[in-house]
Amino acid sequence: MAGWTVGDRRKPDGTWLEFGADGLHQRTGDSDGQLIPWPRIMLVHFTRGAKNPKGTYGVRALFGGGRGYLHMTLRHPYEDWISPFDCHAHRYRLTELVWFDALLTQTVTAGEAHRFGNADWLDRAVEGLVRQRPRTARTIRQAVAEALQA
Repeated sequence: MAGWTVGDRRKPDGTWLEFGADGLHQRTGDSDGQLIPWPRIMLVHFTRGAKNPKGTYGVRALFGGGRGYLHMTLRHPYEDWISPFDCHAHRYRLTELVWFDALLTQTVTAGEAHRFGNADWLDRAVEGLVRQRPRTARTIRQAVAEALQA
């Protein structure tokens, strides 16, 4: 695997996502899973602890474990697709979940989904968010916009 992983790939029979140069790979256990090429992804939204695409993170999101979901609209053919993944036991702060969602949403909306396949760019983008520690919706949007310019 050469890139970022979202989810707990060490969990037996778990499901996780890999951001690779050719696209988003959904993996399960020992299977090769499914590949969604970056150009197919039109819209994306993240939820954790609840499959509800309306933006709730669910109580489990704050306590670690549980499941996360990427809700995507794909093109060619057009379809809605929900990609589940098993979450780490690590407790994430609510702002970290919001950063992740903002980074996904703004990058895909800008037509730059392929950047998630560039581990160096993603390292810099995440490092910049962590260093700035934005807390409000406005400062999170600004920090992600700056990361897209880098």
